[in-house]
Amino acid sequence: MISEKLAKTMNEQIKNELESAYLYLSMAAWFHARSLDGMAHWMRCQAHEETIHAMKFFDHLNDRGYPVALQDLKQAKTDWENPIQLWEDTLQHERFITSKIDDLTTIAREARDYAVEPLLAWFSKEQVEEEATAARVLEQMKMAGSDRSALIFIDRELGGRVFVAGSPFDPTAYNTAA
Repeated sequence: MISEKLAKTMNEQIKNELESAYLYLSMAAWFHARSLDGMAHWMRCQAHEETIHAMKFFDHLNDRGYPVALQDLKQAKTDWENPIQLWEDTLQHERFITSKIDDLTTIAREARDYAVEPLLAWFSKEQVEEEATAARVLEQMKMAGSDRSALIFIDRELGGRVFVAGSPFDPTAYNTAA
């Protein structure tokens, strides 16, 4: 049986993941408004992925017989000074999510909840990738500086990201081997 503390923290993580999706949609809107449609597309893909992440926790709680209690989402930031600041916020946000996954792992280990370990290991690995990607794009943005042609090149590169398959609300779309 899942511990009360772990289940409560997983419900909070559902909120964190949905707030991530909301934040990335806000970032997509900001990029679209500045004709950086490749970066906007990348953020839309990211929002889709974060919704899938929320649903992984949602399904885990349901599978373990613990009720999901959706929480209010905070208002996402809607404006940035420039693309570099936006990517700095992206990296900072991914580091925040990593800290929350680490907290969940600590709670699970304290509760000796071995059933949740594969899920949390998947998320830990995912966060390494998320932070690395955000850091790489941020570094490229800093290298580009005020070079508009470099900005357009990065925008086009990020526009090539492919959406993960399926709907985030369809477990068959994302329940693949870890």
